[in-house]
Amino acid sequence: MANYKRIFMDGCSYFLTVVTHQRNPILIDNIELLRESFRISKQTYRYKIEAIVILPDHFHLIITPKISTEYPKIIRAIKYYFSTHLEPQYYEHLEQSMSRWKRGAKPIWQKRYYEHTIRNEKDFNEKLAYMYHNPVKHDYVENPMDWKYSSFA
Repeated sequence: MANYKRIFMDGCSYFLTVVTHQRNPILIDNIELLRESFRISKQTYRYKIEAIVILPDHFHLIITPKISTEYPKIIRAIKYYFSTHLEPQYYEHLEQSMSRWKRGAKPIWQKRYYEHTIRNEKDFNEKLAYMYHNPVKHDYVENPMDWKYSSFA
């Protein structure tokens, strides 16, 4: 297994991509639960959402945590709340290993997520453009402004 090195710098923003297990398209159907997951995480961790785009099977996020080492905990909190409050019909049909099943794991999310430390304004703007164009790339809309599950809209 790869040894991932994360960069923690207070005041930094992070571009994150979080994907559902087997790319199961459950996020839009459960958008209020996902929003509540973010609200709950903000009660414990202090961070600013700079930008967000939610697609059926993943979301992109740029956040600036007050304490940089907390962004993995923020993602964990969002995933945990969503997973533990999701209706059973959304996960019962998914494949999972017997060991995970015996431990009661609900395979809602991929274990890992993509993280990129924003290094400067140019980097920030490139990630922002990528995020906002993502619904167009996936053929959900023709114009990024038309995607209602985005901070751009």
